[in-house]
Amino acid sequence: MKTKIAKIAVSLLLAAASIPAVAATAFKSEVKGSGEPVILIPGLASSGEVWQDTAARMCVKHQCHILTLAGFAGVPALAGESLLPAAEKQLADYISTNKLVKPTVIGHSLGGFLGLKLASDYPDKVGRLVIIDTLPALGATRNPAVTKEQLQAVATQMRDGMRGQDDATFSAMQQRSAANLVTSPEHAQRIANWGKQSDRATVTDAMYDIMSSDLREDVGRIKAPTLVLGTWVAYKAYAPKEAIEGLFKSQYAKLPGVKVELADTARHFMMYDEPEWMYARIDQFIQ
Repeated sequence: MKTKIAKIAVSLLLAAASIPAVAATAFKSEVKGSGEPVILIPGLASSGEVWQDTAARMCVKHQCHILTLAGFAGVPALAGESLLPAAEKQLADYISTNKLVKPTVIGHSLGGFLGLKLASDYPDKVGRLVIIDTLPALGATRNPAVTKEQLQAVATQMRDGMRGQDDATFSAMQQRSAANLVTSPEHAQRIANWGKQSDRATVTDAMYDIMSSDLREDVGRIKAPTLVLGTWVAYKAYAPKEAIEGLFKSQYAKLPGVKVELADTARHFMMYDEPEWMYARIDQFIQ
């Protein structure tokens, strides 16, 4: 009996040793459906709930992995780590551990930036890539020739300014920002509430990382077919659609075979403003 118990114990130890131990502390994941894998990444200070209607459609034929990043929308913040580098590494490990073969990665805003980083640093892990309303170098929209040092200086000023605001001022800024990012007041309030539930240090540090980064050259390493869906109507007071479309195409110029399309009426949260337009293009792309 003792010998049998010992053999069972050894078998259990060997089995445990064969399973990669990955603690995805940089995000939580909700898995729904079955089929080819799709990873859905929300934007800055947003919950994975932003993908609720998208997932309801996609999870019929796909296994959806819906993320919410640490420090956003009530998920506990990381301790002593920068969110985006940790999320990228842990997401690469998550794909390997869960044996997700060439998943489609769909990212909105900051989630799109994370998707670009993942696909450029781990090009063999991503099957297809869908980027919703973000750019490889957000800090270079006004000056394409901006230097790394200039990007860092502006990003530092932005981060420190937001950190220095009192709670009431910061909350009011989040409310105003949400109202500009989506058409429906109901959706704007939902977005603002996620922001209020988010960790301010995580939000401001993540904004710094995005605004100080320039991935225009890095995207050339991406192997995955890529669809970029952008918006422009919220910026029509500053530039016509053709100019915004030109900006998108110029920033993605080094990404082979990228397809760029701009929605006509959607603001930043396209999944709320023009869902059918977005669904149609994603469906066609991943099929």
